[in-house]
Amino acid sequence: MWELSRTRRLLIVSSKLIMQLTINLPDRNEMLAFHRQRWVEVLADPQWNDTFCRIETNAYGQIVLSPPPGGPHGSRQFRIAHELHVRLGGHSITECPISTVDGVKGADVGWFTAKRYATVRGQVAFETAPEICVEILSPSNTTLEMENKFQLYFDAGAVECWLCDLEGCMSYYNRTVPQTKQTYSQLCPNFPAVIND
Repeated sequence: MWELSRTRRLLIVSSKLIMQLTINLPDRNEMLAFHRQRWVEVLADPQWNDTFCRIETNAYGQIVLSPPPGGPHGSRQFRIAHELHVRLGGHSITECPISTVDGVKGADVGWFTAKRYATVRGQVAFETAPEICVEILSPSNTTLEMENKFQLYFDAGAVECWLCDLEGCMSYYNRTVPQTKQTYSQLCPNFPAVIND
């Protein structure tokens, strides 16, 4: 996984050439304000009321559409949100809109403690990510896409990111070691290993 920071440096090494690339990212607060306003506009636009696609935005506020998920995806989404609520209390939210430096992304499931939720209640897109962000794979998803989303969620304040694969098997990633897959969640160690549809 790559790491977000206000300035990124990337060294590209080939057989005889070393190049350095520096990317300056805008201030996080400026990006959040921009994405907040853009998300309000998207939600108010009636052309999106009847779409069956999933809507997110990118860093430039452009709309990114994805096909709607299938039945097994929706079933797992509900079961994961329900299990989190039963085991941890707090607030479980499906289709959880999170404002990131790369636009508003929709986690399949987000879980907030009551304390953190009180700080974001009423926001159109959460400017602090839930403690747990869950993505459920669809056949069109790629590993790189999930890694990038997880890094954006960690940058926005997530403590753990979970992945439910096409067979319903769960894996966990922690902000302290984001590239290392964990076999269980530290926040909810007794969460089921497999979520059936």
